[in-house]
Amino acid sequence: MKIPALLLALLTGVAVAASPPTSHAATWDCEVPPGLRPALDELTGRHRLAGAAVEVADPTCGRWTYKSGQADLRTGRPMSAEDRLRIGSITKTFTAATVLQLADRGGLSLDASVEHYLPGLVQGNGYDGHDITVRELLQHTSGLPDHGDSLAAADIDWLRHHRFTPRELVKRALKLPPPKGTWHYSTTNYILAGLVIEKVTGHSAEKEISRRIIKPLKLRDTYWPGNSEHILGPHSRSYFTTERVDGTEWNTSAGGVGGALISTPRDVNKFFAALLNGRLLSASRLAEMRNTVPGDPDRLGPDGRYGLGLITSPLSCGGHWTGHTGSVRGGHNNISAVASDGRQVTLVINESPTTDASTTALIAAVDTALCAKRASG
Repeated sequence: MKIPALLLALLTGVAVAASPPTSHAATWDCEVPPGLRPALDELTGRHRLAGAAVEVADPTCGRWTYKSGQADLRTGRPMSAEDRLRIGSITKTFTAATVLQLADRGGLSLDASVEHYLPGLVQGNGYDGHDITVRELLQHTSGLPDHGDSLAAADIDWLRHHRFTPRELVKRALKLPPPKGTWHYSTTNYILAGLVIEKVTGHSAEKEISRRIIKPLKLRDTYWPGNSEHILGPHSRSYFTTERVDGTEWNTSAGGVGGALISTPRDVNKFFAALLNGRLLSASRLAEMRNTVPGDPDRLGPDGRYGLGLITSPLSCGGHWTGHTGSVRGGHNNISAVASDGRQVTLVINESPTTDASTTALIAAVDTALCAKRASG
């Protein structure tokens, strides 16, 4: 079985951004942001996605959750915001934060070349690691293609069980032609960043990210699955294609430290709050992380920008959100976004959207949560 072209476009880990929807003028009474419940119900109703769940975290109002639809279509078990899921490319922000911590402590230089840390690995077919910096890996300005493109026509039954190594993924990418433009979203960049972490620390990137990020923040539902195809603990099933094929059991080694983490909306919100509030990095390194460049409009929308593992996108009420999006081929998709006032939303669905309308509705739901005005304000 092969993945349809439209679905493949949604599996890069970056949701296609639409123009911001009309701003919601209603106020939030700290129980439910106006319009968010119907927005999630629209995802599972009109757009026929299996399930959707959200956690909103607000500095004034605390935490609030809502869910719609089903976590398991076979049993009818309802969706839950406490369920674990595969967070896809939100993993990239964890990896970027770890690289920046190492830079903070003098362990590496963001402006050193890939060749310096990984001699001979990025060579051939017009690619040269001497000309690519660690910063460019994190920013997706390296000029490297995405190894995922080499798997576009792969048989799914083979793909979901195959165990990839990071160096195997890099070799696949280097056989591809160079992408067009100065910015190109490529998970291969983060596979290489993980190998840099390993080179500098002497430990696997997964171990370092766990030691520096996951354990100190007590993200108890966040873990690396390794080569296991299963999700431990309570979790939603995940579905892909219009036939709703169950893709829950999947070896996600093709994503590696660019897309393999398992987590929950609460843990993801806790991570972004700690990161953006300066608990993980020095002020100067966080500023570097938040320094963005224009992204590909087809990936991030006309005003979407990318920093070092962070996306920014405009809000209908003014300003922008900062965070990341994530998706996996098996069907889990999510967006985690933080507004300038500190309000956060992590919204998850357990079925790959296969229409532009459903993707736009997903982004609009995030905007609804972040743009509702507080009753006091």
